[in-house]
Amino acid sequence: MSESATGVIDEKVVIITGASHGIGAGLVAAYRDAGFKVVASALSVGPSTDPNVVNVAGDISDSKTADLIMSEGVDRFGRLDTLVNNAGAYISKPFTQYTRADFDLMLSTNLAGFFHITQRALRVMEAQGWGHIVTITATVAEQPVKGVPAALASLAKGGLNSVTKALAIEYASRGIRVNAVSPTIIRTHPEASYAGLEAQIPLGRIGEIEDVTSAVMYLESARYVTGEISHVDGGQSAGHW
Repeated sequence: MSESATGVIDEKVVIITGASHGIGAGLVAAYRDAGFKVVASALSVGPSTDPNVVNVAGDISDSKTADLIMSEGVDRFGRLDTLVNNAGAYISKPFTQYTRADFDLMLSTNLAGFFHITQRALRVMEAQGWGHIVTITATVAEQPVKGVPAALASLAKGGLNSVTKALAIEYASRGIRVNAVSPTIIRTHPEASYAGLEAQIPLGRIGEIEDVTSAVMYLESARYVTGEISHVDGGQSAGHW
């Protein structure tokens, strides 16, 4: 929380995309625990029972969804401190087997979705003179794994890593930090089998949702960190093993 010029305590506000399950739901819980009001967006989500959480349903790749997030959530709370770009799509298959539908889904969700909401968030942050943007990318964009064909994911997530650094430099003088968290395989579906995947990770275990949320919350409090790609990957990005 922060104190306004009138002496009133204002609660910070965060937008979280892809917020209905998995890492997104974990981020909503983590930011609420930290005292933030939350604007939670997902493709399909019902009304929130928490008065400090506004749920906004819609396809993040559609600019109209970004408009709804701003009008129904940010305008209601009256400020915006952080945007977490968590919504994303991941498809793994040999490059020549990707379809046009795969291409459209990966680029619209990962890149168009990022573009629409980040552009609107930055306009608010510029006017305030502060803000923080965190984007969830993927280690595979920098460290391909033999036997795991994911070139289209590298294309999309690699673009997000690059734009993170570009925006960090562009907006540093305006009090806005821009970072990313780059995870590997994360246990997001308790009923799913992850057997054998530990062999791809130097630390020998599958990542947990808390591993990602703790990295995001570190960046939230790290006021001297911007342009950082924080790898939450059990050592995958360190090299070959």
